[in-house]
Amino acid sequence: MKILSWISEMMIPFLIFYIVGYGVITKVSVYDEFTEGAKKGLSTVVKIMPTMIGLMVGVGILRASGFLDLLAQWIGMVTEKIGISAQLVPVVLVRMFSNSAATGLLLDLFQNSGVDSTAGRAAAIMMSSTETIFYTMSIYFVTAKVTKTRYTLKGALLATLAGMISSVFLAGMMA
Repeated sequence: MKILSWISEMMIPFLIFYIVGYGVITKVSVYDEFTEGAKKGLSTVVKIMPTMIGLMVGVGILRASGFLDLLAQWIGMVTEKIGISAQLVPVVLVRMFSNSAATGLLLDLFQNSGVDSTAGRAAAIMMSSTETIFYTMSIYFVTAKVTKTRYTLKGALLATLAGMISSVFLAGMMA
């Protein structure tokens, strides 16, 4: 076990030395390439910042206003009939927009229902098997200047539905 710990600790320094060494051997100015990449990264951050701020503010408003809870209650009436706990609905809805806000809801769910509850396990599995659809699409498509998303949203929503159903099924099996 100590060898795995040592390997994991040495991986990043080895990678850095490998990149610098390769740059020296191939006569590439590693520092200039690094600063050029950092400039491009910073310009990407500047481009996507308005989108990120808009998403975070929107999720915050929905959560603070109580609309998210009201929507979750309405949808929960339907999902309860098909075996999906109404407690999961806010996590599912917010997860599509913001990972950090969904993590906050997950922690709330853990406090109210318990980590080992069926809802807690389902939410934990769901968090690891679904994606922040709208956040990811907005960031990648704004950065790449994509205007026609074609089937991306439909496919992502279908994948999220599959992740949600699978998480509920797997959590139910563990009960």
